Amino acid sequence: MHFFLSLVNGLTTEILLPLGLILTGLSHPKKWPKIGIISLWHKTASFYSSITFQNTADLHTKHPDKNEHPEASKIFVQIKQAYELLSDVNRRRIYDQYGIYNEESHYFPPKNDLYRSQPSSDQFENFFGKQFNVENDISFYHRISITTKIYDNKIVPQSKTTPYIVMFYNDWCFRCTRLISAFKTLINALEPLGIYFAAVNAAYEPLLVKKSGVSSIPTLIIILDGHSYIYRENVYTVAKIKEFIRKKMPYAITKKIDDNNVDDFLGGWMDNRVRALIFEPRNQTRLRYLISAYAFQHRVAFGFVQINNSKCGNIQSRYEVNPNMDNLLIFNEDARKPLASVALFEIPVQTLNKIISSNQYLLLPRLSSQQVMEGVCPAEWSHPRKRLCVILITENNDSYNYARVAFRNIALRTDFSTERVRFAYIFKDKQINFINAISKGADTDQLYQIVIIWRYDQTRIKYEWIKGAQLNMEPNLFDSNEHVLNVTKRYLDKTIQRLLKTSETFEYEAFVQNLFDEHTQSIVSRWITKLGYLSEYLIDNLEKELILAMLSLVGTVVFMFAVGYIMVYFVRAEEESLKEKGQLKTNPNCSNDISVLKQTRSTPELKLHELRAEKYNGMVRLLKPGCRTIILVTDIKTRPKLIPAFHKAVWPYRKSKTLLFGHMLIEKGLLWYSEILRLSLCESKTLNINPRNCVGTVIALNGHRKYFCMYHAKHPESIRDGKSLVKMTKHLLRETSDPEIGAFVEINSDDSDSEPKIILEENLLDGLSNWLDRLFEGSTHRYHINYWPDFPTK
Repeated sequence: MHFFLSLVNGLTTEILLPLGLILTGLSHPKKWPKIGIISLWHKTASFYSSITFQNTADLHTKHPDKNEHPEASKIFVQIKQAYELLSDVNRRRIYDQYGIYNEESHYFPPKNDLYRSQPSSDQFENFFGKQFNVENDISFYHRISITTKIYDNKIVPQSKTTPYIVMFYNDWCFRCTRLISAFKTLINALEPLGIYFAAVNAAYEPLLVKKSGVSSIPTLIIILDGHSYIYRENVYTVAKIKEFIRKKMPYAITKKIDDNNVDDFLGGWMDNRVRALIFEPRNQTRLRYLISAYAFQHRVAFGFVQINNSKCGNIQSRYEVNPNMDNLLIFNEDARKPLASVALFEIPVQTLNKIISSNQYLLLPRLSSQQVMEGVCPAEWSHPRKRLCVILITENNDSYNYARVAFRNIALRTDFSTERVRFAYIFKDKQINFINAISKGADTDQLYQIVIIWRYDQTRIKYEWIKGAQLNMEPNLFDSNEHVLNVTKRYLDKTIQRLLKTSETFEYEAFVQNLFDEHTQSIVSRWITKLGYLSEYLIDNLEKELILAMLSLVGTVVFMFAVGYIMVYFVRAEEESLKEKGQLKTNPNCSNDISVLKQTRSTPELKLHELRAEKYNGMVRLLKPGCRTIILVTDIKTRPKLIPAFHKAVWPYRKSKTLLFGHMLIEKGLLWYSEILRLSLCESKTLNINPRNCVGTVIALNGHRKYFCMYHAKHPESIRDGKSLVKMTKHLLRETSDPEIGAFVEINSDDSDSEPKIILEENLLDGLSNWLDRLFEGSTHRYHINYWPDFPTK
């Protein structure tokens, strides 16, 4: 099935496309030499998409072998050469740069005599290229394809030590097929260096495509430490890929060493890693060394020394490095001489990795993680081949340095093979769970504790404590220290020799968990790493136009803030100058304190809206259910006096979202006011109201339910007396006028003609607060109407 799909794909791209090229060339025989390769490609595609053949005879007349044009065969050969240029990446690049398509030019690589004297016998392949070669079939990608599950469970974890290159392809992708040969070249060149390859079918793994950030097919990515980096170049050459991998390698593994920092580098083994120096007579480090450094970065710290650098002369003379070869030196705690070394013109990858893996632990390593435990003290269930680990229990402080030095000297002088017996130390404040698991039988009074363990399983160990171990070393007392070391060494050797016997058993047995990884990154370090990866991702994915647009946006915002700050600065400077000249007066009651200003801004504002014709619908007719509008009736003369008192009375209710406050000039709304009074009284004739008697009235309107409540200083508000409003209206109908503005004649329930009580303008709203309380309690009388009359426009 794959062969059939490949055949169809080849026929479509290798027969019909050149045919379109031929037809395009014949349609413009004189202009073809001036047409660029890329424009000719697009012209052919557009021509092929629009052309239609009516019959077979028409097709034969357009074919170059049947065309009667005198230059048909010449154009046929030229278009064939153009297609060969399109098929060859190097020749196409030379044509785009220099405009040369002659194969005899010195820009083209010379061909051997065998190629010139023995052309291919397959004329079809010689004309259309080698696209039907089985080696370039799409099935090559199928053989190395992976799924999302394999990607997450295998490739991502292994990418912490091994780089992976993954090609995203599609079965119907013509360029993917064209890149098979280049991809094979990459595999042959980079796989021996320690880089693994895989492929992903984008049609079947859309989630993986989205997760990796791939936007087009084909796309090549490299995976390092769980992060994917997209290769965005169009040329898939070994040199380009090597340079791309070199740029994405972690910066920490490419530390440059010279005479100034070599001692600090070799003396930094307290991080529980051995030191490796790679000497090279070149400016750029080989990629194979970088990959090996990446693979062993958790156990070995690598430093790269440039031999031809004048600052590295002392290092070369100290370790007698051959200046014409690549040199690898591995050091443990002793920086005077290397633990292992190799010098070759080109160190093979297998040799390099073998030497590093055999010497990746210090003479006295610290059990700082489960990985170190597996390497130093591997599990061995067989009694005859059991492996012992002698562990010194210390704390993470300098007071135990002499004890660790003494224990390291004992490990250096031991007669036992490192395959059977290994020495190590552990921080008991870091590995609390492990220490608690083997605490049985420990002598807590002993200053320096030593335990011998045998891991016969991944989680179970047998152990025995060393009683009476003495590691009390004193500085400047060589003879005393030497005696202590000899006594302790003889005691340890005797115990180890006894425990190595097959018949001997340990005193205690325990179940232990995995050690705590002391090298894990802190939260801050992890965030810094993620920010670094994010910056690299943005740099790789943001194009130049997007970067310029973002910089322009940021620059505009900064410019606006800068201009605003400058304007505020000059305004303040001008105010200060006016204050100094005495031309700017400030209110002494106003405070410039920032806290007072903030408190004032945060206080809800109470707005009073004037009831006019344009606001009438919003304030009355279109009120939502449950909302009310409270209106103060004033005139031009009394408005300055009554509005402050009204504002003070309604201030406690400013936070309510169901209340709207306003005021109305009786000169503008007299007709409307008299109409709602008439509707509430069910009177047929128009009421004649004295405007001066209406000043100081407060009306609470419920626009949705069509009723209102009314307050006036002389209004006989009472639910029991339902005819009070009628009596008040009859009094308003009298032609006599009140000598005091705002006076309202009170009509008693017994209709007595007692002398009216006079109320001053500033006292008209004294009882408004009490009336508002009764209003919200629902005890005020409600006057219902059938509809809301129109508000006069003039």
